[in-house]
Parts: sequence; C-alpha cells; structure tokens
Amino acid sequence: MSDTAKLQVPGKDVEYPILSGSVGPDVVDIRKLYGQTGMFTYDPGFTSTASCESGLTYIDGDEGVLLHRGYPIGQLAEHSSFMEVSYLLLNGELPSQEELDKFTHTITRHTMLHEQLATFYRGFRRDAHPMAVMCGVVGALSAFYHDSTDITDPQQRMIASHRLIAKMPTIAAMAYKYSIGQPFLYPKNDLSYTGNFLRMTFGVPAEEYEVNPVVEKALDRIFILHADHEQNASTSTVRLAGSSGANPFACIAAGIACLWGPAHGGANEAALNMLHEIGRPERIPEYIARAKDKNDPFRLMGFGHRVYKNYDPRATVMQKTVREVFAALKVNDPVFDVALQLEEMALKDSYFIEKKLFPNVDFYSGVILSAIGFPTTMFTALFALARTVGWVAQWNEMISDPEQKIGRPRQLYTGPTQRDYVPVGQR
Repeated sequence: MSDTAKLQVPGKDVEYPILSGSVGPDVVDIRKLYGQTGMFTYDPGFTSTASCESGLTYIDGDEGVLLHRGYPIGQLAEHSSFMEVSYLLLNGELPSQEELDKFTHTITRHTMLHEQLATFYRGFRRDAHPMAVMCGVVGALSAFYHDSTDITDPQQRMIASHRLIAKMPTIAAMAYKYSIGQPFLYPKNDLSYTGNFLRMTFGVPAEEYEVNPVVEKALDRIFILHADHEQNASTSTVRLAGSSGANPFACIAAGIACLWGPAHGGANEAALNMLHEIGRPERIPEYIARAKDKNDPFRLMGFGHRVYKNYDPRATVMQKTVREVFAALKVNDPVFDVALQLEEMALKDSYFIEKKLFPNVDFYSGVILSAIGFPTTMFTALFALARTVGWVAQWNEMISDPEQKIGRPRQLYTGPTQRDYVPVGQR
C-alpha cells in the first residue's frame, strides 16, 4: 500500500500521509487539508473520522472484538475484577498483587463524600431523575476539592482520577436513597468496591447488610463490561470538554449529561421495557413476527449494535451471568422467562441470524439489574458509575497527548449569505 493518499481537487492534486496504528484501519492524515485546499471534510456523526490517537480500547465491530490495552473483554470479565480493569485502563498494564492492593486501598479511602454534599442533595426534588442528581453533584465536586483541579499538575490529575472513581458509587447510591426517602449510608472500608455500592444502595441503618457474592460478582462484571468503549458519544464529550482545559469534575459531569440520552445510555432500560410489554412467553412469536414486519414500527430492543455487526463480545459473558443471578435469587417472574425464551428463539431464527441481530450487552444487563432490585431509573446511573473509569483514563490520555488541541469541528454552512440590516420600521 502507498504511504500517501492522493486527492484531486479543482486546480491541484495534493497528497496526505497514511498513518497506521498497532491494529485496525489505517487513517489519512488530513490536518493540512484546509490550509492546502481551502476545503473541509464532511462527516456527520464523525463515523469515518479519527478524532484522536489512543492506546486504551480497540473495537472491531465486524469481528466482534473488544480489547482493553490489548486484553480481550471476555477474559477480563471472566477472570479479572473491576478494580483490576480500572488499574489497567489508567496505567496501561495489569497490576501486580502489591500494586492492585495499593490501588484498591487508595480508592477505598476516597469513597466518602464531603459532608456538605448531603445538604446539596436535599436541594433536589424527591422525584428527580438520578442522572439529573449525578450531573449536579459531580459538577459540584470541583467546588469542594480545589486541591485536584489543576490539570497541569500530574499529581493533582491522579488524585482527581482516584476521587472520581471512588466517589461515583457513593454519589449514585445516595441519589437512589434520596429518591426513596431512606437515610444515606456511609461507605465501609472492609467491603469491595462493588459490595460497598450494593450495601450503600440496598442496606439500611437498622440492620447489617449481607452482600450476596453471586450478585456482587454479576454487578462487578457489568461494571467491567461498561468500563470503556472507545470514542463513543459520552467519551468524545469528555475529551471535547477537557480540550478546553476544563477541570476533571466538569468534564465527567459533561460525560454523564451525554450518557443520559436514550440513544446512548438508555438502551438497557428500553430493552427491559420491551420485555415488560411482551409480558408472557407465549406472546413472543407475535412480537418476533412484528419485528420482521417492515410496516410495523416495533423493534426488538437489546438486539444488534451500531458498532458490532457480529455478536457483541460483552453479551457472551452476560449470557452465563444472567442464569447465575436468576438461580441465586430464585427469580420467579414471567418477564425473566420472556428474556430467556426470547434469547433462545432469536438465536435460532434464520431472520435474526441472517441480519446478525444477536442479543447485546444491554439486553442482559437490564434484566440482571432489575433482578437485583434496581429500578430502571438507576440503570443509566450505574452505566455512568462504571464508565467513569474509561472517561477518566481517556481524559488523562488526552491531557498527556502533545498533539492535543482544543476541539473545534467545522461545518458545511447552508444559511443565508451576507445581507444588510433593515430597520424595523422598513420591514
């Protein structure tokens, strides 16, 4: 392959370097395009544009591959822990036992929130969506932790990163407690990251909370599977906000706001709502027939993926996990029977196989979270909790990148050309 790409534009031919990553498609370096031709590229949604260089996460949607720092997501979800994956994303390598213990110790001792933030929660209406609360509280952290907002100081960046990862479960649990009128629970340092979150969410001061190890492992896996996903909308939002020099708490709050959109973070809630609509296993054939009907607006939620044109590699792990949770919690609900039978029928149906409409991670995670006891309004908040690790790692990578510039997309202008102002009396 040539090491340059040739472009013919009116009046001249220009050449641009072709850059190769360690894996994945080559890219055409068009940074000098406007200066040399006076033209921009037009790419709505940036689906054919590499906005940055990154060594964090690699996705091959056609082959169903998701790698974190080179490690397949299936191996990480099966054998690792969320704390270990967090260390990997932040530092580039899997930790030794000593490094993991030190990192876990640091995160554990950053889980408490400034006490005045409890008052901040009480400023929200009781029925506020947890994501609205999380946007506000995470953005407000910069008002309480002034000693970690100088982005030019690597030490402060590290402290802010640890604080965000550590405090997000506390923030999310408090949002849930506030919505149901129960008192906040403080973190306990003898519990795991995920076990601590379960206790702060479902425990009460009146009695000890026992963490179910099957539920703890399932939720930890869900956190791993949502930790990072390359340059998606919310991650790109965090990078764009960070490119202006905004403090890390503001950048993560921006990511939460973007994730809140139903096209991004709300997919597992939509999948669960669909299962409730189907209601009973005997109605599945009717809905499968509707999904195949081009004239019917109904779509099976939780099937297929914008990036993965094959099987979602994260869903393979969840297939096993959903059955473990159902068995441990002795789940007896027709909605969960619908989920298992719908999965089985779709995987055997030639229509879905041909169109590669396989169950994705959202199909399983919504079912599992519901079985554990989370209301659907908390689903996106849990997504934000897990994705904070990826956001923080991406933000750190961007700040450290010598090529980094403030984000400034261009446009194809289609509005009026220049015209003169007409006084209001003459219009």
